[in-house]
Amino acid sequence: MGLLDRFRKKDEEPEIKVDPGVEIAQLSRRYKVIEDYPVHKPIAKIKIVKSPSLGEGLHYFVTETPLSDEEFRSFKRIMKILSKEMNAPTNMDMSPEDYIFDQAGRVAEKYYRALGQFTQAGWNKLFYYVVRDLAGYGPLHAIMLDPNIEDVSYNGLHTPIYIWHRVYESIPTNIQFVDEQTANDFLIKLAHRCSKHISSASPLMDGMLPEKHRLAATFMNEVSMKGSTFCIRKFRAEPFSIVDMIKVGTMDERIAAYFWLILEYKMSFMIVGGTGAGKTSMLNSLLSLMSGNDKIVTVEEVPELSPPLQNWTQLNSRESFQFGQGISNSINIFDLVKVSLRYRPDYIIVGEVRGEEAYTLFQALATGHGGLCTMHADSITNVVKRLTSPPMNVAKVYIPLMNSALHVQRVELPQDKLGLSFGRRVRTIWEIEDYDNYREVAVWNPRTDTFDTWFEDSVLLERISESSGKTKHQLLMELDKRTEYIREIVVSGVREQREVAEKILSYYNKERERKDTKKTKKGKSKKSAKKTASTSSKERKKDAEAPPPDDSESDLDLKELPELQDDLPSEDLDEAVSLRNEKKESDEAHLRSEDDEADLDLPELPDLQESHDIDRDEGASSAEEEQDDDVELPPTTADGETDLDLADLLVEMKTYLEKPDSEEGTSDDDSVQSTQVEEVSGTGG
Repeated sequence: MGLLDRFRKKDEEPEIKVDPGVEIAQLSRRYKVIEDYPVHKPIAKIKIVKSPSLGEGLHYFVTETPLSDEEFRSFKRIMKILSKEMNAPTNMDMSPEDYIFDQAGRVAEKYYRALGQFTQAGWNKLFYYVVRDLAGYGPLHAIMLDPNIEDVSYNGLHTPIYIWHRVYESIPTNIQFVDEQTANDFLIKLAHRCSKHISSASPLMDGMLPEKHRLAATFMNEVSMKGSTFCIRKFRAEPFSIVDMIKVGTMDERIAAYFWLILEYKMSFMIVGGTGAGKTSMLNSLLSLMSGNDKIVTVEEVPELSPPLQNWTQLNSRESFQFGQGISNSINIFDLVKVSLRYRPDYIIVGEVRGEEAYTLFQALATGHGGLCTMHADSITNVVKRLTSPPMNVAKVYIPLMNSALHVQRVELPQDKLGLSFGRRVRTIWEIEDYDNYREVAVWNPRTDTFDTWFEDSVLLERISESSGKTKHQLLMELDKRTEYIREIVVSGVREQREVAEKILSYYNKERERKDTKKTKKGKSKKSAKKTASTSSKERKKDAEAPPPDDSESDLDLKELPELQDDLPSEDLDEAVSLRNEKKESDEAHLRSEDDEADLDLPELPDLQESHDIDRDEGASSAEEEQDDDVELPPTTADGETDLDLADLLVEMKTYLEKPDSEEGTSDDDSVQSTQVEEVSGTGG
């Protein structure tokens, strides 16, 4: 090879490969693009494509703006300088991505002559690749930035990485590892990001990435024939709230209000379903319905739950590395559940029960603690079978301590909702009355994609009624009220879990204010009544203590009555006597009319009708005269007594003075009336 050939080879553009050992297929114009969207503008994009050359179904393509030759050289120099000059961050609040970006900018300023001159877009592209390789996920960085991804699976060399898309489900990507050492190094990097260790001596790992994604991995060929494997279960940065669950149709407002009510009264329940059914997301969303005053302890192998409560203790298991015959210092779920009882929690929440920790959890329920958990099962009968079998070994008599069970499942929808043909739904809600005695209170209808509920038959509401003193009707009315309140939250646009928790707390505050206002009004009414009674008592006491009237006025003698009668005006006395006589004649006429009605005979009815018409006219005229007389009554005196009362007194006085004559007249009248009654009774009338 001559000198000219050497220079000619040096000037040739080198192969630009940012990710050695990884093969990334390029997008062809022959592919039909179904959808494309950016994940990091304007550099990284995702395209969903379809082509016969790729095989059946859809494919997931990651496209990143490539680096030019000069940009690639500057990228390698920046990576080399950072590996030597970058120090540990002093501000722990800064994210790794922001810190790497800041350090890359510092290096670009310091060595701008050696790195070259680029436009702002060129520098942004360089910094993207630096951050992607140092603080990100390398060739999988764009996939991890995609919010539509639920699961990322690597199954071995020369096989495409598969993802689970929220819209298109399981589809292959255009990325695959082709070098074993590259794949092993990438897996070790993932383990370190989880603060875990993986090696040939300990080839299994289960951990949590900094973004709270769950990682399960195997190392090399120790347990997998295809070499290293891993699966990343992605979780949203902001977990699903109860509002999100209602909007996507996983449950409705009435079911949410039901769990809100039973959580308030410390009832226990479990969420069951298959893998990927959404058990953890469902449990996490229901935690926003808990009262802010509750103290909870979560126990998990890998931390996934994030309740929006401050009074929350988070515990997670730890595996130790044991070599030889040494004592293992591993801390499992069983140990953590036992420790959690010392914290006096209102609720113990176990992320997933699968072993002997279930026995401890049910023991905690028997001591009065509330308990929530998830379990892999597809029906209530299978749940009970797992609980009563080894290694859980829960006694049958303890099964009713778990008050309710909710089954969530991924299903095909009868019609698309929010652009999806499938979704997750609450299939059934059972209330556990006793072992082998379960009551359905809610069921999903697969034909209409709605929920049928029978909470009026709820046995849990009956238990709450017995313990709270409220009637079941009141609890059902409260259930309706909370259903409407949750519907208002959904309509208001509130979505984030912490905001929903604040709305729930606001509901409790409003109810407390309403009760306080009601008590205040009731107290004021009682105080007013007490004050009125006290005033009346004081007035009666004052009247009792008043001095007696003058003897000259009170100690009248009967002998003085004639003199008093002479002193009174004759007009008042005559008027009082005439009124009294009219009243007496009216009463006697009424009695005579009753006797006449009793002695009527059928032939007399026509004559009676005519007389009745005449009497009715005369009665109307007499009523008008009485009304005029009432208008002309004497006015009321200052003491609240009328002149007519005084006249009545004078009439009584006169009657008393004329008593001997009146008694004789009365006896004669009585004897005559008695004789008439006897005659009537003798005739059979």
